[in-house]
Amino acid sequence: MPERRPYVAANWKMHKTSDQATDFVKRLLGRLPEPAMRSVDVVICPPFTSLRATADAARGSRLRVAGQNMHQAESGAYTGEVSAAMIEDAGATSVVLGHSERRQLFGETDEALAVKVPAALAAGLEPILCVGETEDERDAGRMEEVLERQIRADLANVGNVQLDRVVIAYEPVWAIGTGRTATPEQAEEAIRFIRGLLAGRDGAVAERVRILYGGSVKPENADELMARPQIDGALVGGASLDPDDFAGIVETAAVA
Repeated sequence: MPERRPYVAANWKMHKTSDQATDFVKRLLGRLPEPAMRSVDVVICPPFTSLRATADAARGSRLRVAGQNMHQAESGAYTGEVSAAMIEDAGATSVVLGHSERRQLFGETDEALAVKVPAALAAGLEPILCVGETEDERDAGRMEEVLERQIRADLANVGNVQLDRVVIAYEPVWAIGTGRTATPEQAEEAIRFIRGLLAGRDGAVAERVRILYGGSVKPENADELMARPQIDGALVGGASLDPDDFAGIVETAAVA
């Protein structure tokens, strides 16, 4: 089985001005030891207005930057949207797609993601594709049904040769911003199921795809989650706003 490099991403959502982002990056880089940065892919996902400042502050380090969303078109009359080229121009190398808040609050569909994911890949961006079930769907025993629908639809236009360029984040909606966290067993069960779906397309490629857990990840629970062999890292929300907390999670991933 190929060794998958740990991956930890900070999703700041609608937080931090450019000055705050710059200060965060300086504090994070001062806090993280070089061995941790060498062994973990660390990605910051700031709001668009802080994207360039974050990338500038990270320049010369191993820290990478991602956008939080993108439109699939190269350009056009899409007020309020940004293209892959704009995200890259600001210094990002990755982009979050399909976050549960985009799905739940802004109506993003699997049909839209089926176009966005290959568009990101074609532009040279690394997609961080988010999937996960709501509380009602889990309670109804539909977790596997929901994940299968999302994975099959969202990756329908991604060829197997490109599949391992996609990072997948399993984020149960019921554990995001609620203080609830999926148990390590629940998280690993879902991630194993996702990897099995990918293996149905190409077993060797599926073993190379990195699948993260996202949902109230904190320094206090990161070690239990990262110890699970199927969990390749974390998409961190609230705890990523504090450089010390986020650094602790990265350090845990480095030794897991």
